[in-house]
Amino acid sequence: MKLNAGIVTDKMEDTKKFYTKILDFGVTFENEFYLLMHTPNKENEVSFLMPNHPSQQPLFQKPFTGEGMYLTIEVDDVDKIYNELKKQGVKIEIDIRDEPWGDRHFAIQDPNGIGIDIVKYSPKN
Repeated sequence: MKLNAGIVTDKMEDTKKFYTKILDFGVTFENEFYLLMHTPNKENEVSFLMPNHPSQQPLFQKPFTGEGMYLTIEVDDVDKIYNELKKQGVKIEIDIRDEPWGDRHFAIQDPNGIGIDIVKYSPKN
């Protein structure tokens, strides 16, 4: 089984630019109403769909409203990514921090209002 999170958005160009330029995602497939992107290692994907597209059933037509969703991106060197994004001028929504359970992470936000938690998991001893 494979999971692909999908977000219905009318901000396709801004979304594509954000994920390719800021997070180094690649484009797996794209047409006039659908965008499938993959992580740099090509192991995971996320998709974006234009709202109210006539090819889609009503269940997949309502746009995401910008709240109640987040994505987590696990990285090997969270400090390196944090410093690179700061240098690029990316707005950091939650500054880098260590959690009591062992994670080290920070968060940014995509053009759709989706929080992106960038984390290095470290089991607490």
